[in-house]
Amino acid sequence: MEKYINQILSGDCIEIMRNIPDASVDAIFADSPYNLQLGEKTLYRPEDQTAARAVRDRWDAFESPDAYNEFTRQWMSECKRILKPDGAMWVIGSYHNIFRVGAILQDLGFWILNDIVWVKTNPMPNFRGTRFTNAHETLIWATPTKTGKYTFNYETMKKLNGGKQMRSDWGINICLGEERVKGADGKSLHNTQKPLDLLRRVILASTKPGDIILDPFVGSGTTAAAARELGRRFIGIDREESYVAAARERVARVMPRDLSDIEVSTPKRDEARVAFRELIDAGLLYVGQTLVSPRGERVMITRDGQLTHSLHGKASIHVMAARIQRSVSFNGWDYWSAEKRDGTLVPIDELRKYIRGIKRDMKQAA
Repeated sequence: MEKYINQILSGDCIEIMRNIPDASVDAIFADSPYNLQLGEKTLYRPEDQTAARAVRDRWDAFESPDAYNEFTRQWMSECKRILKPDGAMWVIGSYHNIFRVGAILQDLGFWILNDIVWVKTNPMPNFRGTRFTNAHETLIWATPTKTGKYTFNYETMKKLNGGKQMRSDWGINICLGEERVKGADGKSLHNTQKPLDLLRRVILASTKPGDIILDPFVGSGTTAAAARELGRRFIGIDREESYVAAARERVARVMPRDLSDIEVSTPKRDEARVAFRELIDAGLLYVGQTLVSPRGERVMITRDGQLTHSLHGKASIHVMAARIQRSVSFNGWDYWSAEKRDGTLVPIDELRKYIRGIKRDMKQAA
């Protein structure tokens, strides 16, 4: 297995994957041929009548829908075999192929976790004006089995999304400018090169540092470049020699980055549980102390570790936060700050972190 790691391999992905051991890969990102079937007709930009580059490469041509289905079934079967039971499977496509790909994925026993809509914030226009501008592609995130304990770095995604739960619609620019890998003629080497930001998000969402990520259609090397940058290992495969050479050169220039400001290393669900009452027992809060919300609502701590408000009665930190906001539920740890005797405020979540630190030290000492 080691001979494949951190390598861009030249050859047919099905043949190469057949030599990779069972259950040895943590994640797969597959940007397989779209089978666009565009033919030879040239599209011209209406403003200057220059030819618009389209995908007519031989690697995207198949004799029939059945031939494309069989090809997809073969490479996906190998992916399922080499993926760990808790691994992540990502496939991306357009309306031309994603429905076929998704159906075959399910036929092979993969369990779909999400479909992600990549909203292209700067899409190419529909030059003929005969259809809507195609401004998105679809990613399917799946795991090999329904019971797989897959990785999902929820807190990291929330951090990247400004503290809010990340949704399944991702607004990301298409790949343009300096990020585009150029060929010897100075033109874009690969017609369907994906933006680094898209692969960064996929990798940060569903893998851990040191994981092995395989891309069976690595093309210009975006998956491998993002994996190296983010401290993951990679295996890239492509049968086009020009892509392989460019990807190798590209990845060699990538330097790993410091992820301390990006990744949340310990998910909140894995941290020690702390009851609000423990802050009172530890002397960090006291009965009768005032808690203040971001909007200035004030409540008081009662003897039984609840909060009291003149209009909303008595409730826990969570229920009280929800009542004041007229919400079904809310995390009170993120809502309240304690008013100290000198009038300054301290978030109660900071006090909880202090208690967690004590618990962690005691556990390590034991």
